[in-house]
Amino acid sequence: MVWPGLVWPGLIRHGLVWRCSVRHGSAQRCRHETGQIVPMAALVLAIVMLMGLVLARLGLEVDERARAQSAADAAALAGASEGEDVAGSVTEANGAVLESFVVRGSEVEVVVRYGGERATARARRQW
Repeated sequence: MVWPGLVWPGLIRHGLVWRCSVRHGSAQRCRHETGQIVPMAALVLAIVMLMGLVLARLGLEVDERARAQSAADAAALAGASEGEDVAGSVTEANGAVLESFVVRGSEVEVVVRYGGERATARARRQW
């Protein structure tokens, strides 16, 4: 609300503010000024909240993928040195599930599932 006499006169001349008239001792609200910020603020707030939700979801997916890969790497190293039983227990200790354990010569390949993500890792036995 703009009180008469408190507005810089140059703003009125350039059409940036409409002067409000005083009726019966109280200022009348100018039609083009009332409530314009509320819809804009609501829109900006909704966009910021949506972006926050998308970033949070993306962060959770990246974290889950990294945990799956870490569990697969640990299981492959344990499996190459100690065997499938140790690889399974290392995988369980990391909160994942060992889906496959394949030995090809001196190389071990494991597939691990953590949540909704799968990861594959290989390790080679060295004597």
